[in-house]
Amino acid sequence: MSDYAIQVDHVWKKFRKGEIHDSLRELIPAMAKGLMRRGTKKDELANREFWALKDVSFEVKRGESLGIIGPNGAGKSTMLKLLSRIIRPNSGRYEVNGRLSALIEVGAGFHGDLTGRENIYLSGTILGMKRKQIKAKEDQIIDFSGVEDFIDTPIKRYSSGMVARLGFAVAAHMEPEVLLVDEVLSVGDAKFRQKCIRHMHELIRSNVSVVFISHILDQVRALCPKTIVLDHGAVVYSGETEGAIHKYMEVLGDDGGPARKSNENAPAELRDIRITGTDRKSEKWRVQQPGVIECVVVVHRPIDHLSVLVGVSSIGGLFLGTANSGPMCLEPGEYPLRFTLDPMPLNNGDYTLEFSLHEGPMQDQTVWTMRQPRTISVYDGYAGAFVRFDGDWQTLDAQGQPSGRTQELYLHHESVE
Repeated sequence: MSDYAIQVDHVWKKFRKGEIHDSLRELIPAMAKGLMRRGTKKDELANREFWALKDVSFEVKRGESLGIIGPNGAGKSTMLKLLSRIIRPNSGRYEVNGRLSALIEVGAGFHGDLTGRENIYLSGTILGMKRKQIKAKEDQIIDFSGVEDFIDTPIKRYSSGMVARLGFAVAAHMEPEVLLVDEVLSVGDAKFRQKCIRHMHELIRSNVSVVFISHILDQVRALCPKTIVLDHGAVVYSGETEGAIHKYMEVLGDDGGPARKSNENAPAELRDIRITGTDRKSEKWRVQQPGVIECVVVVHRPIDHLSVLVGVSSIGGLFLGTANSGPMCLEPGEYPLRFTLDPMPLNNGDYTLEFSLHEGPMQDQTVWTMRQPRTISVYDGYAGAFVRFDGDWQTLDAQGQPSGRTQELYLHHESVE
């Protein structure tokens, strides 16, 4: 038996944009075009084709977990559909050793007119299990999913979260040897997501291999010691998860160029955005040291009440707050701005900064947004929290007035001893 659960060797996969033929009148000309293109080689692109995966290689040993991260459209879901044998590569080879269970999208493989219980048996049968084996797992699946009150209700009446919970419960309890999970843990509530992570840890300890896709990077950190980063179909990083997350941030931050096409006629825009420390050299922020953002507001027409907003979120998508410049009345021209975040409230971790311009006294009209958020790392603090709550603790006298700082009690205690 091979030591590897999954082996992917120089896999390429291409798709064609458009060409959905729902009538004979459209299909016949398309078939004629197809015959004319028959000379196209597997490793070449015909008109309107693009590479969804480009020369992808990786391996997953038995009992290991691998994360796959990357921006939207990077090829992550295509990779999992290929491993699930839903699609085939144009070139290259891959091998999956062992019973495969995949949860690629919410409700995949479920039939809306069947009840939750009936869909458990349907999914188990598709996975190759006998009715007796499914029956032995039925109570565990229902209990784990938390939908026992609705288990005999057709799932077309379930919420998306309920479908995701049942789908994960089925996939994870059908004795898989390889489990593929794509984004579905972003649907359930926080308690259920943690429950899923704990269960996947148990599966890995029992020698189940897991390939896990998620934009919630805290989940990837918790589950996967190794991660690959895909960008435009190619592997741009393969290694330790922390390094993968930093590479992922670089990929997102690369796009500091023009904003969306909808901003082409915007009355104002931001340019030359720089995120630095107080020394204006470091591209990271240090705990207990101010963080600096510099930019240039370019105004194309007179604007009253123009505000710059910087939305701060964790790299996993949790919104933390907004830095607001307040309204400015500006004539056409260029206006350099600097924002200093002092004191620094953020703790160790990676964060995204989303820049936008808003017009009006209530900032109710968005006139410009950046196409991709910028990223920043905060270091030299402690792990386990996003925000630091630094403040001044004081002792009070009998009248309730400040009489000193708590450090003085510590010093007094030391001198008494």
